[in-house]
Amino acid sequence: MALVEIRNLSKTFPQGESMFSAAKGEVRAVDDVSLDIHAGETLGLVGESGSGKSTLGRLALRLIEPTSGSVRFDGHDLQGLSNGELRRLRRHMQIIFQDPFSSLDPRMRVGELVAEPLAIHGARVGAGDAGASSKGKKKGIHSAVEQLLTAVGLDSSAMRRYPHEFSGGQRQRIVIARALALRPKFIVCDEPVSALDVSVGAQIVNLLKQLQRNFGLTYLFISHSMPVVRYLSTRIAVMYRGKIVEIGSTEQITKNPQHSYTKSLLEATPEIMV
Repeated sequence: MALVEIRNLSKTFPQGESMFSAAKGEVRAVDDVSLDIHAGETLGLVGESGSGKSTLGRLALRLIEPTSGSVRFDGHDLQGLSNGELRRLRRHMQIIFQDPFSSLDPRMRVGELVAEPLAIHGARVGAGDAGASSKGKKKGIHSAVEQLLTAVGLDSSAMRRYPHEFSGGQRQRIVIARALALRPKFIVCDEPVSALDVSVGAQIVNLLKQLQRNFGLTYLFISHSMPVVRYLSTRIAVMYRGKIVEIGSTEQITKNPQHSYTKSLLEATPEIMV
């Protein structure tokens, strides 16, 4: 059984709606998509801007509600869960957004930001186990945050600083540390390097690859960049106008594409021309 099972998933949004007029129609951002994501793999989701990639990623986590279709995570039907049940399951599903600065509350220190998921979900970490004193719990969370920051290449001094004191790449490392805080099984990476310089983006991609090995993670990696997707992914799904037009192994998609849109994406990338 796949870790994530998406079946006939669709999402429509009203088109042309404003405070002065009603919607004039609908836009089908995701159109009858079905796919599986297996434990331990990276499924790369590639397509041009506006193809529906980010909407599909949010639907996969039930951050937005589908118009139709279903998503099962680890055997659980997300649409059938109560708010409480969904909240308990969310610790196993996380997301890394495109813009690290807007993902972080500028009023909070880094230590507080990374510790926030632990506090919200009442996670037990070391000295923070049930029965420990409040001082012991605080010490346990502090130690866990230090370990998370180390795992993403930052030192403990970062805990006392604010997001604006860091570069874009460092902020994305903080976002990744926060996503790892609850030891999730599945992470949606929504264009996590598109807002970064090429060299910094490459460092983040390598970090994600290393963390996948160290933490046993499963990724849905969303990008418009075929080279990045090819480097990181086990399989690739190509999305065009809300539909998955082709899916297969990385080698199959990059060396023997079948769909004309996939071929056009590859031809637009000189280093991996067909």
